[in-house]
Amino acid sequence: MVAAFLAASREGNFDALVALLDPDVALRADAAAVAVGATEEVRGAAEVAETFSGRARAAQAALIDGASGAVWVQGGVPRIAFTFTISEGKIVGIGLLADRLEDRDIEILTD
Repeated sequence: MVAAFLAASREGNFDALVALLDPDVALRADAAAVAVGATEEVRGAAEVAETFSGRARAAQAALIDGASGAVWVQGGVPRIAFTFTISEGKIVGIGLLADRLEDRDIEILTD
């Protein structure tokens, strides 16, 4: 599910993103992510898809504390972690985390 989300985002495939998202999906960013430019909260499939469409080019698939997610790495250091909550085959929540990433177990996955 996360791989499909990242692929659709990189390709700018808005319809594919919407199809992966629950209609009531919520994107929430922590205060540190907001400080570097993320919007604190975005709700709804179309709105969240618009936020990501064509924009996750640098995100890499990763395990975040053992769960499927993604990270944006700059200078070899994870700067933003993307967490996903999935229910009944749809993404119902996305978290953008930038605070205290050093306290998280992050494993970047390679193809």
